[in-house]
Amino acid sequence: MARFVLTRHSPLPPADCWARLTCWPRHGDRVPLTRVGVVRGTGRQLGDVVLARTALGPLRFDDPMELVEFAPPARCRLAKRGRVVRGGAELLVRPVGAGSEVVWAEELRITGVPRLFDPAVALAGRLLFGRVLDHLLAAPPPATG
Repeated sequence: MARFVLTRHSPLPPADCWARLTCWPRHGDRVPLTRVGVVRGTGRQLGDVVLARTALGPLRFDDPMELVEFAPPARCRLAKRGRVVRGGAELLVRPVGAGSEVVWAEELRITGVPRLFDPAVALAGRLLFGRVLDHLLAAPPPATG
């Protein structure tokens, strides 16, 4: 299984970091050819499902992620339950001084990709999801309705 951990420090308070991290559609803003949305529930409760759908013409796959732990504003765990992508992700937010420390950890298994390539998959994950995390923390706060 490919594993990686990203850590960022933000001047934002934990509640603001949490709101940005759990604004699920914004995750797709920096993932090429991918849209992200909540397909079951509100995206704020155990059992809710967030779906990342990647498509290029007729080639497409879904990455459904079930919320298996949701403890605002500190911890969220998602189980990846797709046919192509399996594993899980954990998002942590901790207060540090007047700001926050944000940790994004993932374990990925991509169907059809030999374990020999786990280091390459982890590197790609660090690069891709590092862009997503940086974007989320820099983005304006999500609108609340």
